[in-house]
Amino acid sequence: MANGSRQAAWEFFGTELKRHREEAGLTQAELGYRVFVSGGYIGQFEQAIRKPQLDVAARIDDALQTDGFFERTWRKLIDDRRYADYFAEVVELERTATKICEFAPTLVPGLLQSATYTRVVTLAGNPFATDAHIEEKVAARIERAQILAAAARPVYWVILHEQVLRIPVGDGGDMAEQLEHITGLARQRKVLVQVLPTAVGAYPLMGRMVRLFEFADAPPAVYTEAVYSGNLLDDPALVKRVQGTYDLLRAAALPPEASLALITSAAEDYRRCASST
Repeated sequence: MANGSRQAAWEFFGTELKRHREEAGLTQAELGYRVFVSGGYIGQFEQAIRKPQLDVAARIDDALQTDGFFERTWRKLIDDRRYADYFAEVVELERTATKICEFAPTLVPGLLQSATYTRVVTLAGNPFATDAHIEEKVAARIERAQILAAAARPVYWVILHEQVLRIPVGDGGDMAEQLEHITGLARQRKVLVQVLPTAVGAYPLMGRMVRLFEFADAPPAVYTEAVYSGNLLDDPALVKRVQGTYDLLRAAALPPEASLALITSAAEDYRRCASST
């Protein structure tokens, strides 16, 4: 679904939400109380400024007695079977964000992954999967990365812990290709990359990935991930706290040019190892 069509569909979602709410005789604050969000959030849903999470859509159905209408609509607009349930909404946020800031402690972020890197990572987590399943996952991840080629692409700022460069995923040639892909995107000014050196030692968010989203017409949000689960956070105080922590990571990381030099050096090391085997 094109972005314009998707936005129009979300506007329909909001219009129907407002209609059903008013028919039920509820204010935005009253409905918000029943579904555990603020009345302001209900207003943002109705204006298609913010998109509800799946559990909120289901609670709206319960509160308004709409027989699953809002949950079904949510699934049609967001739920993409190529992605885990907890991640489908994140893909939607990537498409509409004006700025994405990410910290990756161990793995190259999906938007920066080469096809080969994605294939190796996917196979490692799905050793009994069919080739078709693996290639579907690879294609979906490469498609996600197309937002970086768009004219209206988001500002994308990534901090990689140095161990992302040092953990070999695939053989030396594969890793060299992956790291060269990252430096290529940076040289094209499609992404700003910093590396947090191992020598820094302890750092904020030890071992935890985090992704911050900013939007033109909606409040910022934060996504974090655990084992086969994810958390999308939009509480203003919590988002502000995460933004402050990300600033600490920026301060501890190498400057962009020094970071690219380190990534380039790591790629060259992998190339030499690959050519000597």
